[in-house]
Formats: sequence, structure tokens, C-alpha cells
Amino acid sequence: MSSLTVFDRSGKKVGQVEIDVTELAPRISKQLLHDAVVMYQANQRQGTNRTKNRGEVAGSTKKMYRQKGTGNARAGSRRSGVRRGGGHIMALRPRDYSYRLPRKALQLATRMAMASKLRDGQLVVIDDLVFGNPATKEMAGILGALGLGGNSTLIATADHNVNVYMSARNIERVQVLPVSGLNALAILSPRRVLITRAALEALRRPAPQAV
Repeated sequence: MSSLTVFDRSGKKVGQVEIDVTELAPRISKQLLHDAVVMYQANQRQGTNRTKNRGEVAGSTKKMYRQKGTGNARAGSRRSGVRRGGGHIMALRPRDYSYRLPRKALQLATRMAMASKLRDGQLVVIDDLVFGNPATKEMAGILGALGLGGNSTLIATADHNVNVYMSARNIERVQVLPVSGLNALAILSPRRVLITRAALEALRRPAPQAV
């Protein structure tokens, strides 16, 4: 059982939250976390690289010189893949690198990632995070008061909040996501996670069981 301090916007302690790592995930599987992170990274690849083969390179297809009698090695056209400026022998083509793991596995990986942040002491809980209007300066002040200034940080909220998102979007290495948008890569990439009390309670709900 871990005891997490709950802070307010000024960095003052306003309470405690008792939570067990097993509430988020019964165990932490490094293999599942690795598989999930690799999948998300693969899905971000554009796959738009392309090179020309010998049929697409500009140039004559005429044989460079006769087959025998010159003392040189046999040579075909200048567009051959073995010559500088020729086409690629194994030309690259646009491809789709994306794939999907089972939904239940990804949901479990998300909870494991958050459990690992809790276990490593990289989770900070804030009592509430509400903005009437976008305020980047105020958000930066809150992060500084909580000791998160200058760190890569994920801000997790219970629901999508436009003002919170707009207040943090211009702060370097800070990302805002609702609980429904969390994934293993988004949680593990930043150094720290700032989570609201409401978002933490949403994560503590039992994970859906496979049928």
C-alpha cells in the first residue's frame, strides 16, 4: 500500500490518498509494456520513403560498350543498380507499418504503465485542475510549485478539458490527456506524471475482464 500526497495548485499538501499498485495492475509485465510501446511507435511511422529502380531512373538503356575486346568488365546500361547514379536494386516503396495488439492487452498495458510510475515515485497528485480561461503562465506556475518545471510531464485529467489543454500546449515537453486517451507510450515517455484526484479515482476502477 502506497500513500500519495495530494497537493493544491500552490504546491501545499492538502491530503493523502492510499493506493495499492495492484489496484492498477496485478503485476507489471515488461514484455507487454515493450510490445505496446513498439506498436504505438510503429503506428506513428509515415512509411513514405521511396527510391527509384533501374526502370525509373532517367538515362539511356544503351549498352555502355561492347561485350568483349575492351579489357574492361562487362557492362550494361548506366541505369544498372551497380553503378553510381543507377537505380536501386531493392528499391524502397511506401508501406504501412501499423498493426494492432488485442484491445484488452493494450488496456492492461496502460494500467501497468501507470502502476510503474506509481512504483517509481514519478506520480504527482493534484487536488483539482480547473481553468476558467486558457492561462499558460498560470499553468507554468503550478508546474513550478509542484517541482515539475523543466521536466517532461504528462498531465492526466478525468475528462477532456479544453482550457487545461490550451494552457499547457505551449509549454515545452508538457502533454495533456484525459484518462480515456492514455496509453502506455504516452505514460512512459515523460519523466513525470501529474494526475488529478478525479483521474486517479477513474483509473482505480477495476479493469474490464476478458470474456
